[in-house]
Amino acid sequence: MKKIEIADITIRECTEKPEFSLSFKEKVEVAKQLDKRGISVIELPCVADNKTDSLVVKTLAPVIKGSVLSVNAGLKKSDVDKAWEALGSASQARIHINVPVSSVQMEFICGMKPTKLLEAVKEVVAYAKSLCPQVEVSAQDATRAEMDFLVQVCDAAIEAGATHLDICDTAGVMFPEEFRKLISELKEKVSSMDKVKISVTCSDELNMANANAFAVADMVDQIKTTMMGSSAPSLETAVHTFAMRGDSLGVSCSVSQAELARTLRQLSWLSGDKKSVKSPFSDTTGAEKHEEIELDADADISEVIRAIKELGYELSDDDNAKVYKEFKRVSEKKRVGSKELDAIIATTALQVPPTYQLVDFVINSGNIITSTAQVTLDKEGTLMKGLSSGDGPIEAALLAIEMVIGHHYELDDFRIQSVTEGSEAVGSALVKLNVNGKVFSGSGISTDIIGASIRAYINALNKIVYEEKNV
Repeated sequence: MKKIEIADITIRECTEKPEFSLSFKEKVEVAKQLDKRGISVIELPCVADNKTDSLVVKTLAPVIKGSVLSVNAGLKKSDVDKAWEALGSASQARIHINVPVSSVQMEFICGMKPTKLLEAVKEVVAYAKSLCPQVEVSAQDATRAEMDFLVQVCDAAIEAGATHLDICDTAGVMFPEEFRKLISELKEKVSSMDKVKISVTCSDELNMANANAFAVADMVDQIKTTMMGSSAPSLETAVHTFAMRGDSLGVSCSVSQAELARTLRQLSWLSGDKKSVKSPFSDTTGAEKHEEIELDADADISEVIRAIKELGYELSDDDNAKVYKEFKRVSEKKRVGSKELDAIIATTALQVPPTYQLVDFVINSGNIITSTAQVTLDKEGTLMKGLSSGDGPIEAALLAIEMVIGHHYELDDFRIQSVTEGSEAVGSALVKLNVNGKVFSGSGISTDIIGASIRAYINALNKIVYEEKNV
């Protein structure tokens, strides 16, 4: 099966479009998450005149290991020099040169005639290739260009050393069948097309970006996506399509749909309404996520297993059967959404003998002091104490547990809700920990939310420890 590379343009787009702006720290975090989830290429903006963007590239270059870092450059050698200077320490680097190929863009963007543009392409691509092993040339507005000239630009770029050739429907004017015909015609007319990897950039002007990308997926090597905005295919939709229908096209990608879904939830502040969140432990509202998951009593086991996987769990056949049995009981009384299914999994799946048990905890917290927590755990007969401070009593308590176990686990989700009413209400906590892409959930109940949170964390921790012992 052919493996398609995904090049994500989120960071570049957020720099070019103010309405989607990200801070320096946010750009770095997004890039790290994309790299972690196996995105092939992370596209970054031009650094020619922007010191901040240059700093972003220089910051990411030594820390991004799996993804290719691609930096935009213009048609001047000086722009290529600045891109390469910023990219120098990257494990995998690519210089990305944008070439306007329609008569409209040639006139208004670079002010060149076709002959002059061809000379510039040959010169700048050859120069970029002398510095960087990967050079991508994007034929901007290719769907409105004269075919003969577009072929000349492609031939010139390949002859000069381009490794990737990107065909852009910048204006978003084509239907899927028209775009497929264009790519097919180019592959026939560009004699050396087999020497490069073919990429496509599809605009969503007509809400057809995803359709156009998959109309040619079997003919190309790379498609471009974004996590936000509407200028390119949605990353989430593209990965979902690969997972659901890629086999019918004979194509796949290296990104796990379940892992990407978790990452997108973690980066939900990109939508703009959650940028005030400062800590992974501050989301204590128990607000519903995965609102798209809703199952009734008629759902069969295959539907429930599919929903389990959408939540990020990988359960054994035995645990799937246990969850389904409990689901049937609960669904007789109410419809089951993501929150209910999470709770069912936490209480019925992966139940193991406890390695750690809570002995006691002491919390000091107030509005004029930093919260601290001391937690004592019993590990198979040995008492172990942890002491930590944190941004609030719950974070302090969970960090104290990490001090006891000597390990940090990625917090995938954390929820607290009341299960009874009144001043002495009982609280329920759900904790989901992520270990190498696999989710372990734990639940806890107590008359105080801190105790419930500690018990839920320990419940999830015991499942991780048990699996590690029995691998």
